[in-house]
Amino acid sequence: MCGRFTMVTPGQIIAEAFGLGDVPELAPRYNIAPSQQVAVVRDAARAGRELGLLRWGLIPPWAKDRSFGVRMINARAETVMEKPAFRAAFRARRCLIVADGFYEWQKLGDRKRPHHIRMADGRPFGFAGLWESWTGADGQTVESCAIVTTTPNEVLAPIHDRMPAIVEPESYAAWLDPTQRDAAVLAGILRPYAAGAMVATPVSLVVNNPANDAPECIWPA
Repeated sequence: MCGRFTMVTPGQIIAEAFGLGDVPELAPRYNIAPSQQVAVVRDAARAGRELGLLRWGLIPPWAKDRSFGVRMINARAETVMEKPAFRAAFRARRCLIVADGFYEWQKLGDRKRPHHIRMADGRPFGFAGLWESWTGADGQTVESCAIVTTTPNEVLAPIHDRMPAIVEPESYAAWLDPTQRDAAVLAGILRPYAAGAMVATPVSLVVNNPANDAPECIWPA
C-alpha cells in the first residue's frame, strides 16, 4: 500500500510538469497522511486541467458516512475495475495525485525501517488516482480520492510488495480524459514505474508519527 508521501516542489515547477494554466500556492509537505488534503490534477473540460485539494480516502456516493473513506486510501490496479467503491470513478473520474516522493516500510525482524522513494532527478510525478464527490445528510459535500497501487519494481521489491502506480507524463492526457474507456489502454498505464529512474533512501523514524511534518522526515538514516 501507499500510506504516506511528500510534496515539497515549488508551485511553478508543478504547473510546468502537469500543464496547469495557473501556478498553485502549495505549502511544502514532508509527511502527508490519510484523511488530509492532497493536491490533485484533474480534467476540467473546456477549462483544461485544474489543481484542487481533495481528502485522501475515497468516499463513494453511496457511503453512509465519511468514515468509509478511512479504509479507501488505496485501490489495487488488479481489481479497481470491479470493486464497487472504485469502478465508477475508474470509468470517469481519474486524476493525478501530485507527489515528489513516498514512504514505504521494510520489515526487518520485529521492526520496520522507513524508506523515502523518489525520482533520481528529483522531479515531481503523479500517482494514478481516482476521485469522487460525496454529500452527507447535512448537505455538506466532500471530494475525496484514492491512490492506485500496483506490483513493485526492482527498487521497491526488497522493501514492500506494492507500490503506487506512477503515471508516465506521456500518459497524463489519456489517464485524465473522462471519455477514455478502453480498459486495455488504462490498464497499461497502471504498471510498475521504471526502476532505473527511482532511488530509495532509508530515513529517520521521525516519519513514523504522522504529526511530524518537517524536513527531518526525509533525512537519511
